[in-house]
Amino acid sequence: MIELIGLEQVENGAVEQLLDRAFGTDRHGRTAYRLRAGVPALLGPSLAAVEDGALLGTIQLWPVLFSGDDGRRVPMALVGPVAVVPERQRDGIGRLLVAGALARVSGIPLMLIGDPEYYGRFFGFSAKDTAGWRLPGPVERHRLLAKGEGVPGGDGSIGPHVCAAG
Repeated sequence: MIELIGLEQVENGAVEQLLDRAFGTDRHGRTAYRLRAGVPALLGPSLAAVEDGALLGTIQLWPVLFSGDDGRRVPMALVGPVAVVPERQRDGIGRLLVAGALARVSGIPLMLIGDPEYYGRFFGFSAKDTAGWRLPGPVERHRLLAKGEGVPGGDGSIGPHVCAAG
């Protein structure tokens, strides 16, 4: 039976090994990693999926900040990475992790970089408000997704939010 536990209960080295297996060791150059630079993952919604003591998958959420060109500052949470061991992908573990994490977050807009068909269909994410967002690296615009009350539209930058962690 798959159990979801707080990611803080899993050794960081095991999480890093899982991420390397799922995404490759060159993953640190991606734009999403720049959004997470210098801040810890949010406790509570960051989860691990385990079965019989084996780590099967993880999800992490990170504090980010939308800084609007009009002066608005909107704290948000970046969803991801969602990683599942390659031999168990397509078993629904990723969907279980995302659903579990989203159930533990309220009152804050969410964003991610991911497959719009998957995250739109199963979790209600869309790119309708993200066209004017600037990120610290390249991104395929149709993959920049958001959901939740208060998702900021308009022009602005997204970056790490150092004081919102925890």
